[in-house]
Amino acid sequence: MLQGLKVVEFSTYVAGPSTAMVLADWGADVIKVEARGGDPTRHTFAGSPHLEGNPVFEFENRGKRGLVIDISKPAGRDALVKVLETADVFLTNVRMRSLKRAKLDYASLKDAFPRLIYASVSGYGLAGEAADLPAFDVAAFWTRSGAAAGSMPKGAEPYTCAAGMGDEVCALSTLSAILAAVIHRSKTGEGQLIETSLLRSGVFANGWNTSIQLKWGKLAANRPRKQAFNPLSNYWPTKDERWFVTVTRHGFDDLAHIAQAAGRPELAEDERFATGKLRAANATALIEAIDEGFRELTLEEAGQHLTAADVVWAPLQLPREVVEDPFAHAAGCFVEVEDVLGARFLAPASPARFHGADVGPRRPAPALGQHTREVLSEAGLSEAEIDALIADGAAV
Repeated sequence: MLQGLKVVEFSTYVAGPSTAMVLADWGADVIKVEARGGDPTRHTFAGSPHLEGNPVFEFENRGKRGLVIDISKPAGRDALVKVLETADVFLTNVRMRSLKRAKLDYASLKDAFPRLIYASVSGYGLAGEAADLPAFDVAAFWTRSGAAAGSMPKGAEPYTCAAGMGDEVCALSTLSAILAAVIHRSKTGEGQLIETSLLRSGVFANGWNTSIQLKWGKLAANRPRKQAFNPLSNYWPTKDERWFVTVTRHGFDDLAHIAQAAGRPELAEDERFATGKLRAANATALIEAIDEGFRELTLEEAGQHLTAADVVWAPLQLPREVVEDPFAHAAGCFVEVEDVLGARFLAPASPARFHGADVGPRRPAPALGQHTREVLSEAGLSEAEIDALIADGAAV
């Protein structure tokens, strides 16, 4: 799909590397540039020697070639610029003050590389007093954006988002921005600076709550389960100690169908629940009545009833259940990959299926500096020049 697109990725952890991984899955030639110590995710499981491999690093960095350059050394910085001469995209989440110091910021490169698409990923964007602050998704995407508080029932203690979840959303934002810039360049011949941030992605992902706040200046807090505004959009317990969720639809008689599925059809005729306003006022009574019904059914039995009634529902699943879920396999959620040692295993697939196109992992995540000589040679450096860079510590 993206054959011929050359991406130089100079980033660590999740949002930047994940963006580049999807580009690689879709056919781009991605060169991952690392410092001497490597991307910190290489060391995620360093304290667990009994575990083999590193699924996090392998997921975020499959399909790439690995180059190790020390940009603090002039020769290392110059070598990276040589690699950029034939690049279409420079993707980085290094803080801008460090890039400016090395003259690898957009302003320092744009005149020499007018066709280069410069993609900056950060915590809080490139403007304002937070432009150079460190950030992770738990801080910028989840907590500061309002997504966390908007997800928590009033009075509940705060909890963090799943590891890397906000970064992956930001990666999708960055991916779409890069592809839009590629289309723009195909029409104009011009590269450009594009920026995404964890904060902006979090505000967008929390768009319903944010748009209500912006329009009306207020937003009611999320409520505990038995005090829900819409008691039918809720989680329900089952006989076999499982949980599932139902979600209502406008114009669909959800109460009758959910009550029937729970074995409590009389609830649909109860005057206390005749309207949405009455259901909200009597939410606890309605929820407890439906709870009693579903507690007499297994998850499988409840699911069969709900599916037959065309109710929107889903089981609450742990990752160990998701990886066995036939729905997830049918949707193409997993793909077989290989690590540098030759071990083969399943990993999360990139987020789209292109029917009739050959997309997917092309190679394992690289060992540290695995392709340094190869990439520098392609950039036009001689063997002697490459040897000198390695001897100087400017490349590894």
